[in-house]
Amino acid sequence: MVQWPILSGQIPPVAASYVARQETGLSLASLGAGTTTLLVPAKDTARSLDGLGGTGKTSLAAALANECHEIRAAHLVVWVTATGRDAVITSYAQALRDLGEGPYEGETPEHAADRFLDWLNRPDLAWLVVLDGVADPAVVDGLWPAGPAGRVLVTTANPAAAAAAANPRTVELGLFSPREALAYLFASARLDVSQRAGALDLATELGFSPVALRHAAACLTATELDCRQYHSYFAERRQAAARAFADGLEATVAAAWSLSRELADQIAPPGLASRALGLLSVLSPHGIPYRVLSSEAARAYLTEPAGFLAEETHMRAALGNLRRAGLITIDEGSPARTVLVHEVVQALTRKSMPATEPQRAARAAADALAQAWSDPELAPSVAQALRDCTTTLRDTAGAALLAPECHPAILQAGRSLDADGLAGPAVAYWAAMANATQQALGPAHPQTAAVRDLLGAAYQASGRLGEAVGIYEGVLADRERTLGPGHPDTVAARDRLSQSYLAAGRPTDAIGIAERALASVEAAAGPNHPDTLTAHTNLASAYLGAGRHDDAMAAFRRALARMEGALGPDHPQTMAARSSLADTCRTSGRFKEAIALGKRTLADRERVNGPAHPDTVSARASLAAAYREAKKPKDALALYEQVVADRERQQGPGHPDTILARCDLAVTYLAARKFGQSIPQYERALTDSEQALGYHHPLTESVREDLNAAASTALSVTGIDLRTPRPARSLLAA
Repeated sequence: MVQWPILSGQIPPVAASYVARQETGLSLASLGAGTTTLLVPAKDTARSLDGLGGTGKTSLAAALANECHEIRAAHLVVWVTATGRDAVITSYAQALRDLGEGPYEGETPEHAADRFLDWLNRPDLAWLVVLDGVADPAVVDGLWPAGPAGRVLVTTANPAAAAAAANPRTVELGLFSPREALAYLFASARLDVSQRAGALDLATELGFSPVALRHAAACLTATELDCRQYHSYFAERRQAAARAFADGLEATVAAAWSLSRELADQIAPPGLASRALGLLSVLSPHGIPYRVLSSEAARAYLTEPAGFLAEETHMRAALGNLRRAGLITIDEGSPARTVLVHEVVQALTRKSMPATEPQRAARAAADALAQAWSDPELAPSVAQALRDCTTTLRDTAGAALLAPECHPAILQAGRSLDADGLAGPAVAYWAAMANATQQALGPAHPQTAAVRDLLGAAYQASGRLGEAVGIYEGVLADRERTLGPGHPDTVAARDRLSQSYLAAGRPTDAIGIAERALASVEAAAGPNHPDTLTAHTNLASAYLGAGRHDDAMAAFRRALARMEGALGPDHPQTMAARSSLADTCRTSGRFKEAIALGKRTLADRERVNGPAHPDTVSARASLAAAYREAKKPKDALALYEQVVADRERQQGPGHPDTILARCDLAVTYLAARKFGQSIPQYERALTDSEQALGYHHPLTESVREDLNAAASTALSVTGIDLRTPRPARSLLAA
């Protein structure tokens, strides 16, 4: 059972000194059901610091989200760090998981996000979804939360986001009021009476800016200066800043920032804080995983001027000093978004760095990200934070990380999208990378072609098959021109194009490519070269995909004969070709030949690999299928029983392969008219699928349909309903 209320997502920490914006903000009660409220910077502040804001939108949204959850004003509160479309989709998929509704195994995050949006339409459960930091309305195009019992709160510096929202209401958030500014100063700095003198004058001089006040309050707390003393230092610093910034508010914030940075650098160990801040300035403002900052590359950059590798304690100290100076926030409970730094602080830091230092910092940050990506078991939230950091780094560094070749971290971010099944965002990422690499490296560079291959794969994964074919055709043409027809990369490009033709329903084109590929590689490498043998099997597969079974069998026979002579009968490639020929014979209805080849393949696999090897189990399953389709269910049963036992032992009862094997056993019992054994196997498969994959998983629904059909057949033959009564599911579970 779900335990309400549910909090999904990581709400940024709210400072202990936070003050409610009773005069300049809004309250939880003002967020109406069925509406979307957009928090945007007030017009007089949006012009400052390149529109980066600094009016406290995220802090206010975080306070309202926490309040909503703590007073149980909603059944569900979801915090979405809306840095990109991938971040929104993964947050929705996580929310569905937190609700106990999936995602089921194999379900794409985009499909899970759609199911979550459907869930929000229910009228009986109140919810709040916060979309923080929406820079581009396209990020949430088609992903806007909506429902009669829900409230949506958006923080954005782009008022155009309101045009795409449902029932939008825009609230401008500007500077603190004098009362709020004083309350913030006193709460932040814990000032005693002697320190408070001149507080209003100081707040006024700081322009009532939340960012500037935060820096001032941190300095007052750390140094025990009084407001007048800080005011004196600030006035001098602001006069210098005014020469660099035409806007008065920008100069104010810059002066407060410079005092805080100077303070952080003076706290022991001295001089490290500004180096750490330089690294932070090129990564995501919405949260940087600690694993990035504790990496060897990050620690090397921290103490590079001193010529030694910093210890982790040095990095911790530098970050602590930055927090003490009010320049960053540290959320020690979040491994994904451990360190948060405002975009205003980042912009001022980069502006203050020597001309070549931003690129050095970017290179160090990229190395640190690559080291953080090296763990193959990253939590989804950490992977998303790494992608966010990489996006910010790309925007900051421009082409510096693309030449003379793409930095591994830039490529890994796209591969992460591929691996997580985020097909739409992956297409957008690789399309942008294809343009960027072509401009930075030129169309003939190997990495330009490699990125275009990745774009083609992303198109194919997203179902945009025509566009995938176009990309692969272009890559093949380029590789034939620059590398020649027989080069391994050209051969691989032909194979990918052939497969994409088949997927796009163009079998004739696939066969043409495969035939040309075989001719080219055989001419270049000879008839018995492994690439030539692979080209034979690729052509056979193309024939099979086109439904030309006789040609496919002939091609597989030629390939098998060549492999037996060149590689030997026990070579893995030879046994794979024999298995493919057996399967082709089976699908062509040539069961006698399929069974003979299947027996030979199984015997070879058992002898070479052992009886429990996964390839042996697959060969056993293929032979069982040949027996069943040849209407010899009794011969198939013993094999299928062994396959089920093998799959269950090796992969577990809930693995799709095990469930499908059990269904194969059940249908074979059904063909043998052993209804009392068929129905329990179907029921076991259904139970395992529901528990492991979910009630609505396509495989679960397919097993359920097969069980009902089998039970109906058994009832019509025996007059007995052999199904075991199943308990009803609760409305919530449904």
